[in-house]
This record gives sequence, C-alpha cells and structure tokens, in this order.
Amino acid sequence: MSPRAKSQKHGWNPPIPWRELERRLSSTTGRPPSDRPWGADGGDSPAWSHRRQPYEAPADLPARHPRSVVPYAELHCHSAFSFGDGASHPEELAAEAARLGLSALAITDHDGFYGVVRFAEAADAVGLATVFGAELTLGGAEGRAGMPDPAGTHLVVLARTPEGYARLSRAISDAQLAGGEKGRPRTDLTALAEVAGEGGQGGHWQVLTGCRKGAVPAALCERGPAAAGRELARLVEAFGRECVAVEVWDHGDPLDSARNDALAALATSAGVEVVATNNVHYSVPARRPLATALAAVRARRSLDEVEGWLPAGAGACLRSGAEQARRLARYPGAVERADEMGRACAFDLTLVAPRLPDFPVPPGHDEMSWLRALAE
Repeated sequence: MSPRAKSQKHGWNPPIPWRELERRLSSTTGRPPSDRPWGADGGDSPAWSHRRQPYEAPADLPARHPRSVVPYAELHCHSAFSFGDGASHPEELAAEAARLGLSALAITDHDGFYGVVRFAEAADAVGLATVFGAELTLGGAEGRAGMPDPAGTHLVVLARTPEGYARLSRAISDAQLAGGEKGRPRTDLTALAEVAGEGGQGGHWQVLTGCRKGAVPAALCERGPAAAGRELARLVEAFGRECVAVEVWDHGDPLDSARNDALAALATSAGVEVVATNNVHYSVPARRPLATALAAVRARRSLDEVEGWLPAGAGACLRSGAEQARRLARYPGAVERADEMGRACAFDLTLVAPRLPDFPVPPGHDEMSWLRALAE
C-alpha cells in the first residue's frame, strides 16, 4: 500500500484546511471521552477539562454611572499569573474594576503576558477597556522561587499600540532566552530601548517607574534624591521624556507620603508626568491572606518566617478613582493622568492577531498538499 493510501486509510493529514481540522478536533458535540466527565468546566485545572468555557460576567455588577465616579484607570496590577506576587485571577480583577467604575485596567504581570487572553475575554464581558503591559526585571534575575524578597530591578512597560504590544512581546522573549533558564530573564535598558525602536523613543511604549523595586524608588530610598534623579534621567534618555512617568502610590505605610513627595519633586525637576497607581496585587482586601500564603509558598518558608517581609496592611487592592483622589490629593492631576494614560493605551487584544506570511510551496501545491507530500 502506498504512503498516500495509508495516510488516507488511517485518516492522517485529511485534505481539509487547518482551521476546519482544528474546529472538528475541538468540537464539544457528542459524548465526551470516558475520562472526562460531563460538566468539565474547561478551567486550567483539573487536567481532564476539555476547554475553558467563555467567561460570564457576574449578574450583580452595578450599572455604570459615569457622572458619579472619578475617572481613573489602574495601570499597575499583578494577577495570579505573577505566581507568588498576585492573588486574584484576571477575571476577578476585571469584574472588580468594572464594579469600581474604572475607565481601564492594565495587567502588568512579571516578565510575561501569561494571563492576557483570560483578562481580555473577561474585560470584554464586563465592558472594561484593556491595557496590556508587563513588569520587566532588569539585569540578571536570580529567580523568584525560594526568595522571601526576590532581587532585581523592576520597570513597568505598557503597550500604547498593537505595535507596542508586539515589540514588548519580543523584548520579553529576548530576555527569557538570554536568561537561559525559566524564571531568570536577563535584559537591560539598552536592549529594551533597541526593541522599542527609534532609540527607545518610537512612542510605542509608556514606561512607569514601578514599585519600590523600580530603579528610581529604590535609589531614592537607598541612596537619596540625587541618585534617584540620575536613574530617572537614564529612563528619559532611553525612552524619551514623553514616554516616561513617575508612579506614586499609597498603601497606608507611614513612609508612603514622604516617598511620594520626593518622587513628585523629582518628576517636576525632570519634566515628566506624575501618575497615580496602586501597585495592585489582589482584587479586594479580603484576598490579602491568600496573597501572604502565596508569598510564603514562593519563598519556600512558613508564614512566621516570611512575616517580616510582608506588607503590614491590605492596601494593594483595586481602588476607585474617588478613593485614589482622596489618598493622593497632595499630587493634583495624578489620578486624572492615570485615566488619560489608560484611555490612550487601551486597545482590543484581537488587533494583535499575528499576520503570518504564506509558506512558500512548489507550483501545483497548497500548504496542506505540500505538507502531505513531505510527510509521505
């Protein structure tokens, strides 16, 4: 029997388009296999799930009242896909952001776009604008597992456009490959500026100074305003003044105001914007116990052993524009600027679908027939 006849007999490489083949293989019609019971919800676990089901928005979400809320977009938020650093799934974050009346939400997980598909689907269901970004680790990361306070300098990058998303994807991939080991990305400002295009000043990215591990806040706390000013100047040189903003946030720590005052002064001196964020790690305060447990798991220590590294309060949750405006009233325009940036960076994830070129095949063949010929 010829290879072609064998292929057709056993149903290998059927002469149908790939899209149709995928549709048939993933169809939910008919009785499921015996090892996958009816009602499999398609989540990420257990392993027998056939396919994750479409997200359905909570029925109790309140109607939006734009005139009664302070416009605000949260631009720095970790989901559970930042393992050990985020305690809420993307769906929870999207629903809570909609409940609070946020104009947009950015998911900025560590060194990856792991949860963006789930986030985009949930945000679409609740009518929330989506911003896509990541918190990149600069230098040579030592890895997060087994560390109560992982080392590394952080930088928050938001994609302003689908092109910016593609460039950020490339930067993340380059960093992961350069690290040579899972969870240990390696990159620096020079490499990021090159990927960003036009010497970093192509306008595809919005760069934020990040959390306490950002180069600017860390230098401020460890070496003082002059050192922080130099770090901010490096960011401006790498990405352009219009693409850099200094974050201020308030988790209720006694030193938050003093740090924010100094950061705002640095921003004024450098001629860059001040923007409000809340460096979010969970959707609501009630998720804090889970966040602490996950931090202990990541550190491979007991809760008692990691207690000294954990935040004292449950301030790293999503907040409304009104609450952010009250907490950050010392910095006029910071909350409004977050809303403006969120709206400017928001786009639909479907716009970044890859435009793959046609695969070159000999005359008389299409891609399926040429693959079949090669296989035979």
